[in-house]
Amino acid sequence: MILDRHNRVNAAELYARLHSNEAISEQGVENNTYIDNNTNTHEQHEHEHAHTTNCPNCGKSNSPMLPEDQIDEFVNMMQVYEGAMYEISTKLEILDSEFQVRFSHDPIHHMERRLKSVHSIFEKLQRRNLEISTRSIRDNLFDVAGIRVICNYCDDVYSVAQYLSKQTDIQVLRVKDYIKNPKQNGYRSLHVIYAVPVFLSSGAHYTPVEVQFRTIAMDYWASLEHALRYKSGLPDAKLAEHSQTLLDCARSLQNIEAQMQGIHRDINGAPRAEEAPNSRA
Repeated sequence: MILDRHNRVNAAELYARLHSNEAISEQGVENNTYIDNNTNTHEQHEHEHAHTTNCPNCGKSNSPMLPEDQIDEFVNMMQVYEGAMYEISTKLEILDSEFQVRFSHDPIHHMERRLKSVHSIFEKLQRRNLEISTRSIRDNLFDVAGIRVICNYCDDVYSVAQYLSKQTDIQVLRVKDYIKNPKQNGYRSLHVIYAVPVFLSSGAHYTPVEVQFRTIAMDYWASLEHALRYKSGLPDAKLAEHSQTLLDCARSLQNIEAQMQGIHRDINGAPRAEEAPNSRA
């Protein structure tokens, strides 16, 4: 099952927003919360105030502008990012189907896809003090297109990531294994940035897509931790208490998953991998 967290790229709508400096919509703000589980407090502040022209708390404009002569290029670029996202998700669907036919096992429980909103792209460049331009986006942002792959077991996470990485038309640009090396707050996930060719009339355009692989347990833990950090409004003492509880839960879930995975290994003969792919960039 695939859940799309964005609407398909609409060129006419993009042109209208960019020409009118309306680089944000409520849909866009919501879409960008799913992929960045490690967003810091300042970034969340930017998201929450994205619909305003000026933020009263930071005193600066929230409407960075793209140069007029780059609007056509930006719209075309977003369509390429969308194409790359669909290329990767199709490859993942095929892998999942193959496992079902050969091993009677679906390694992928579901997938979520999204493109960053126009506003989120510009704000991320602005936060990093980078130029607002199409070249700056290509050179510095590797998560414009994103897919979250929710797997049943940790074996599935590594197997799917490895098989995808071995496909000859894909490049592995960057790997961050937060499963083997969890973050201090307990966050676990495997982040891989792939480059995949999108074939247009002008030829092949290798385009980055960030893929987050995680298990069901890792996913619902991350969702709760994100809600606690950014949506709870709890006093600091209660926030610290719940954060410690979540850290303990992360460790418990890791042990439970390992035990259940051991049972699954004994009853299912699907191939497995236990390491993250290596970057070939």
